[in-house]
Amino acid sequence: MTERAFDIVLYGASGFTGQLVAEYLASAHTELRWAIAGRNQQKLERCRRDLGTPDLPILIADSDDADQLKAMALQAKVIISTVGPYARHGSLLLETCAREGTHYCDLTGEAQWMAEVYAKIDPLAKASGARLVHCCGFDSIPSDLSVYFLQKEFKARFGRYASRVSGRMGRASGGVSGGTVASLMLVAEQASQDPVIRARIMDPYALYPAGVSPGSDKPDQTGVAWDDDFGSWTAPFVMAAINTKVVRRSHALAGLPYGDRFGYDESQLCDSRAKALLSAGGLGTVMAGTFFAPTRALLKKILPDPGEGPNESKRENGFFEFWTHGSDDSDHLRVKVTGQRDPGYGATSRMLAQAALCLAQDSLSVGGGIWTPASAMGDALLQRLPGVDIHFKVVED
Repeated sequence: MTERAFDIVLYGASGFTGQLVAEYLASAHTELRWAIAGRNQQKLERCRRDLGTPDLPILIADSDDADQLKAMALQAKVIISTVGPYARHGSLLLETCAREGTHYCDLTGEAQWMAEVYAKIDPLAKASGARLVHCCGFDSIPSDLSVYFLQKEFKARFGRYASRVSGRMGRASGGVSGGTVASLMLVAEQASQDPVIRARIMDPYALYPAGVSPGSDKPDQTGVAWDDDFGSWTAPFVMAAINTKVVRRSHALAGLPYGDRFGYDESQLCDSRAKALLSAGGLGTVMAGTFFAPTRALLKKILPDPGEGPNESKRENGFFEFWTHGSDDSDHLRVKVTGQRDPGYGATSRMLAQAALCLAQDSLSVGGGIWTPASAMGDALLQRLPGVDIHFKVVED
């Protein structure tokens, strides 16, 4: 690994999110040994010109070309992949990194794909020492690390872990990218055609390691509900479908330190019951529409195409707030996560970059395998994120 040419190779650098990651690395990490990669030489050259980095190396690799992917992986300590949908374009790259001992991180929120690849690829990564980490963006770093952070604080204060944690999405401002839309549409298409995939998406423990008995959590919230802890109405949160599964996997990979009865749920805070009903109805209508070919085609015409996303002003002026509340029979603790910039792209691109830098540069306690952000990087990533304006703090009142 020490002899590899690059600390990081950014795969998919000419895509919408890939360009944002490239802009951040080029401006904030000028001493980094890195390269951009993809399948289109002209687009990558244009990306390099836009960055003002004429000497930045370019690697060519198609997601279906095993030889090109291997050549790329052997040159990198870490590969960042922004090439989705991952169920369509990600499996061969993930397997290549696992075989060649190359660390890897991505932005996938495709639980059905993650559950499918574990059995084959996790043993390869354990053998080679490659740390492979999915969900290194807005889904699911705020959720996963806030639970990890809260439980550390809970144990320090009360001598034990919280048996129940709730994640709540608060205020946010941002936009939607065509890449995210494409991934959502593929998940819906696969689920509508394959009952096995549909069952994985609905299973709260779909990402649990093999051999670990599931807990008692139920499927994610679908209607409106009153939350006594937050004194607020709540509605379904679109990212909960992946975030809750990642938090549970982190707990399982750590050896179930919070107890085999630990529970986690996630939803969206709303100012009133009327707003909760409106939010739940709107999300339900859109999600139902994605499961049927005619309405899915209509949504594709309305929503952004791959390569499109929020403009610079919207990205830079965006923000998000995410809360976690931990409790047991007698004690309570609350954590607030705040982030500057649009959560899905301005903040996500920096979270992903910091995850890659963590894998490339920091001393981590885990070996090879398919990990979650909290289980692989925990404290190291928490120390890095304030540098990109993402903060975790206990809320005393």
